[in-house]
Amino acid sequence: MKKSATATVMVLAALGLFSGQTMAQESPWLVRARVVHLDPANKSDPIGGVGASDRLTVSSKTIPEVDVSYFFTPNVSAELVLTYPQKHDVMLDGNNIGTFKHLPPSLLAQYHFLPAAQFNPYIGAGVNYTTISKVELLGGAATLEHSSWGLVVQAGVDYKLDKNWSLNLDVKKAQIRSDVLVGGTAISSVKVDPLMVGVGLGYRF
Repeated sequence: MKKSATATVMVLAALGLFSGQTMAQESPWLVRARVVHLDPANKSDPIGGVGASDRLTVSSKTIPEVDVSYFFTPNVSAELVLTYPQKHDVMLDGNNIGTFKHLPPSLLAQYHFLPAAQFNPYIGAGVNYTTISKVELLGGAATLEHSSWGLVVQAGVDYKLDKNWSLNLDVKKAQIRSDVLVGGTAISSVKVDPLMVGVGLGYRF
């Protein structure tokens, strides 16, 4: 009886250890930190209407980015993309006319093609909400709308280094647009619509 009880305890302990390891491997949480280069499309409407040549452009920028993903299944996840307010220069025909800051969090649904493989590509799509602040254009004569809603699409790949750590390459395209206002009247529409290429590290809890 003692040997049987001892064996039973050992089996239960082994099953408990195995179960704990399995749950650890299947944690639904993944956090990534990336360095991202933001390259605006710069397709703003001309100031002065059709045929005018004066166009606003927005400077490119390299920014830090953190995202948090939650896996509902091994293949399907949701990702929240975060950074802090970023400052951009605004040019008119190559001349700096001011600056603004924007905060562009995004929420995406993702599909991961090979979750058990070392090389795991994914795609995603969702919504971007950008808040615009500290606008200083033309000495205060012009301003921008305070917010922007738009679509965002994504493709990337995770390369597993071990059960927790991975390398990440990620490409996103987002819609970020705002009217340029002078005295409450729109004189142009800034279409930032950036292409964002990022590299970083991920940690699966």
